[in-house]
Amino acid sequence: MKRLFVLVSCVLLASGCSMYGKQETVVRAAPARVAAPTPVLVDANGARIERVEFVTGRSSVTVERMAKLKGCTGGQGAGLMTPEGPVEVYKMRCENGQTFTARCELRQCKAM
Repeated sequence: MKRLFVLVSCVLLASGCSMYGKQETVVRAAPARVAAPTPVLVDANGARIERVEFVTGRSSVTVERMAKLKGCTGGQGAGLMTPEGPVEVYKMRCENGQTFTARCELRQCKAM
C-alpha cells in the first residue's frame, strides 16, 4: 500500500512540476465591431419594402416540386409567407429572377 502511495505521489509531483516550466499564452479577443445599419428599401412610390425572414412550412417540399415542373429552380426553396394554418401562401425565388407563388389549403397546393 505504501508503494502505491509513493508511486501516485511521484506521478503527481512529476506532472505538477512540468506545469511550472510552461508559459501560458493569453489570447485576446478582437474589439467588437458595430454592425452597419441595414439600408431601408423603398419602392418607386416611396413605400417602404419589408424583408421577410425565410421560414419553411409543411408544404414547402410540395411547392418546390410544383415550381420545378414550371421551370423554377434554385434559391433557398419555398418559404412560408403567412402564419401556419389551414391556408398558407408560399413564395420561391427562381434562378431567372422570377418568383413562384402557391396557395395551399389543407395541404392541397395550387399555383397562383
